[in-house]
Amino acid sequence: MIYDARLDGGAGFDWGRTAAEYAKYRDIYPPSFWEPLLNAGLFREGMRVLDIGTGTGVLPRALWKSGAQFTGTDISPEQIEQARQLSAGIPVEYRVCPAEALDFPDASFDTVTACQCFFYFDHRIVVPLIARLLKPGGHLAVTYLSWLPEEDPIAGASEQLVLRFNPHWTGGGEYRRPVDLPAITAEYFTIEHEEQFEMLLPFTRESWAGRIHACRGVGASLPPEALEHFDAEHRAMLLGIAPERFEVRHYAAYAILRVNDM
Repeated sequence: MIYDARLDGGAGFDWGRTAAEYAKYRDIYPPSFWEPLLNAGLFREGMRVLDIGTGTGVLPRALWKSGAQFTGTDISPEQIEQARQLSAGIPVEYRVCPAEALDFPDASFDTVTACQCFFYFDHRIVVPLIARLLKPGGHLAVTYLSWLPEEDPIAGASEQLVLRFNPHWTGGGEYRRPVDLPAITAEYFTIEHEEQFEMLLPFTRESWAGRIHACRGVGASLPPEALEHFDAEHRAMLLGIAPERFEVRHYAAYAILRVNDM
């Protein structure tokens, strides 16, 4: 169980509790989501890439064909087990390890990535650690993808239901904005490129119900009985407001940073 005063009023959450649903429903990134990173040359033949907070290995599984050598780390053993199963036959190494305790040698990687997870870390520890693990001239890529509850009625209704069951959840209310980088980042990195753009992602009622189940405020935190009630109410709500197939408005945000000379 993870407790972080910055998130959900300090209420605990455990990604291991929803690892199976995460593996099934949260790999929603279309190829166009990865294009800015590929175009930046962050994943070329022979490069070494560290994906921290890898979860079920979404990023390495999407980008391994670039020829780069990927290592994924995550604090959750259950998530890493799912990553290994989904990556069968793919040359990706996975390790169970919190980002604050990465123990690779200095200058081990050309690129470090953090997809949908950078805000979870203790930046006072993680930012200088990433800088140390990168080779001179190496890059950190931080990416984020979120639904837009004020602009999409289905996303907005689902988010309100999450808040009714879990009023401590602070993961809602997203809007278009740059990646949130802590002040300490500027001590170690220089921003080379930032970008935000809109995406319409396809769902069915089943896959959207699974996507919401696999969020921090639901499957990772609600007790079993409340989770069962939430899922039933959410599915009933979707029957009333959503067609069988629909799109949900999201925004994507990127920050690509070069490590400063030490």
